[in-house]
Amino acid sequence: MKMNKKNARITLVVMAVLLIFFALLTTVGLGTSHRGSARNIILGLDLSGGVSVTYQVVDENPTSEEMSDTVYKLQQRADTYSTEANVYQEGSDRINIEIPGVTDVNEILEELGQPGSLEFQLDDGTVVLTGSEVDTASAGTQQDDLGNTEYVVKLELTSEGAEAFATATSENVGNYIYIVYNDEVISAPVVNEAITGGTAIISGMSGAAEAQSLASSIRIGALSLELEELSSKVVGAQLGQNAIKTSLIAGAIGIAIVMIFMIVVYALPGIVAAFCLLLYICMFLICLNGFDMTLTLPGIAGIILTIGMAVDANVIIYARIREEISAGKSVKGAIDTGYKKAFSAILDGNVTTLIAAFVLNMLGTGSVKGFAQTLALGIVLSMITALIISRLIMNALYQVGLRDEKYYGRAKTYKSFDFVGHRHTFFAISIVLILVGPVCMGVNSAMGNGALNLSLDFKGGTSTTVSFNEEMTLDELEADVKPIFTEVTGDAEIQFQTVQDSTDVYIKTAVLDLDQRQEVSEALQEAFDLEEEAITYESISATVSNEMRQDAVVAVIVAAICMLIYITIRFHDVRFAGSAVLALLHDVLVVFGCYALVRISVGSTFIACMLTIVGYSINATIVIFDRIRENQKLMAGESLAAIVNTSVTQTLTRSIYTSFTTFITIFMLYILGIATIKEFALPLMVGIVAGAYSSVCVTGSLWYVMKAHQKQTAAEGGTASVNTGELASRNVSAAADADDSASSKSNTSASNASQGTAKKTKKKSKKK
Repeated sequence: MKMNKKNARITLVVMAVLLIFFALLTTVGLGTSHRGSARNIILGLDLSGGVSVTYQVVDENPTSEEMSDTVYKLQQRADTYSTEANVYQEGSDRINIEIPGVTDVNEILEELGQPGSLEFQLDDGTVVLTGSEVDTASAGTQQDDLGNTEYVVKLELTSEGAEAFATATSENVGNYIYIVYNDEVISAPVVNEAITGGTAIISGMSGAAEAQSLASSIRIGALSLELEELSSKVVGAQLGQNAIKTSLIAGAIGIAIVMIFMIVVYALPGIVAAFCLLLYICMFLICLNGFDMTLTLPGIAGIILTIGMAVDANVIIYARIREEISAGKSVKGAIDTGYKKAFSAILDGNVTTLIAAFVLNMLGTGSVKGFAQTLALGIVLSMITALIISRLIMNALYQVGLRDEKYYGRAKTYKSFDFVGHRHTFFAISIVLILVGPVCMGVNSAMGNGALNLSLDFKGGTSTTVSFNEEMTLDELEADVKPIFTEVTGDAEIQFQTVQDSTDVYIKTAVLDLDQRQEVSEALQEAFDLEEEAITYESISATVSNEMRQDAVVAVIVAAICMLIYITIRFHDVRFAGSAVLALLHDVLVVFGCYALVRISVGSTFIACMLTIVGYSINATIVIFDRIRENQKLMAGESLAAIVNTSVTQTLTRSIYTSFTTFITIFMLYILGIATIKEFALPLMVGIVAGAYSSVCVTGSLWYVMKAHQKQTAAEGGTASVNTGELASRNVSAAADADDSASSKSNTSASNASQGTAKKTKKKSKKK
């Protein structure tokens, strides 16, 4: 339906009311429980604390492989409560589970259950399956033969378990199979048919609660070792209120700067962008609440980053509108065409990133899964606000009378820079930047400092339990206790965790040897008048296990392959996809070099940082490729170099503006944030700059080189077979030089043609 003036006014009023409602919902909430408000968002251990449970291994002398396997499986179980849950080994035979956002220990213990032995047995006690052969168990529903809904438990077996279960069920149709947990029968389903596919359904549940309980017991029982609860407690936040406050202030300042920038640069469309940005933030917070997503301090940084990225779609659209106005279209026609032309770039960029988020969520664990969910949410909401809400408001403003071109502006025309001609320089700079990482790692290793500055999350350390004479706040611990540990260890990475209704404090640091432990004990006893027995030490494992690292690497590789396939399909050219993936690799390696050079602590935020760079960089590359795809039709007959140079120049303003708006939000976090958030913000800033550089200076030239090589190969017809490596190199170089020359001639010819046309017009004017 075409919008008239009346409908336009209604639209503007509805949008204003919608923003006010969402703002009130996020700040106040609904009812006495404040449903929907930001205060009800689940916070991570670093922001609000949670429950800590310690399990003791019942088996004697467990192997390191058994402990590692059990930790990994418990991490997967804990992820069902929060993607930010931590599971790590303490000492030689204990495992700690920390689940954020929960204050009721009994509730967690009832839901989590007590890990123990699980077996599937026949009537004669023969063991059909053990818990380790069950991959997962989940509660659900299905329709019975009469069409009624019944509650069931679905089992997914490992390959070994599937084979053993197929044999057992084939031979025992009509018999019972007993599920025995800690020597107690918890279920006795009848075998109705042979189960050969590795998936089994247990039906006959009385309700959802029974199905959930059985599924939970099977999941927890599917462990390599039998465990018993040793202790459980409610722990406080790892970061003080001051840290949270400064991070939120930094975020608010960054967002305000972005909004002012958009208004100054884009006038009326900039006001629309600022409105949509506020709406986006409110919607994001409401969805975090609605989907029970856990928010951590790095998560706040990630959200602020997505806010910067959300502006990108508006920049693409408004730049297109200005181009159309400069081309002579009316304001209304420019608005319609601008959104239409910007759609493909926005769609391809966001869908590509969304594919990556989907893969990371499916294959990743822990913080990787949490990052993927946050990223996907941000992508969907940004597309809604930019493509739907922004367009409605823009059309409504036009209909109510804001039709003058001065409200929208014109695109400035810039002379094309010869990016392709300078490709060798850009490639050389990229190679140097990429080599920074390996060189610094080699130097660090030679000096005995370790290739990278691995944190507690990756290498483990020592947990010191101190029973103070009175309860200590986090700010007091930061001020009075942290200097003691820093002086002994020389490491600023120290994590504090208080215990509710207790004077105990857990202090996690790098590994302390016997001499360091003695030095710390003496300093603490003197400073706080403590007895020697009030201080104990335990070695702790990494919270990011080898399996979790492998999951993250596999997820990223699969995501890159999926992005490559999508880009190839959408652009009908594998060279676009290859260039984009190489650019992503370039950006990741540059950021990796930053970690090695500056010795930034490599912890759990390292994975989030790398994934953020992957999600961010692909957008800028897709925008440039979209313009190259468009200009290949509009500039038919022009050289490849001219097409690439023109396309990159046309999108250069967008690249600069988007990089600035994203950079400024992270920069404010770096300026005002605490040490923990600075270590996350610095490599992100490096990644933003590297992403902008690779998109503008590298990707287009990479595609050009690949395309020129393909043209040269096609022209030769594949006849050259001697000294192919040297010959190919010479041919590509010759083809590139020839193309550069053709580009120059083409531009000169076009310029002369324009002058000729101008002269003819002038003569005709005089004749008249």
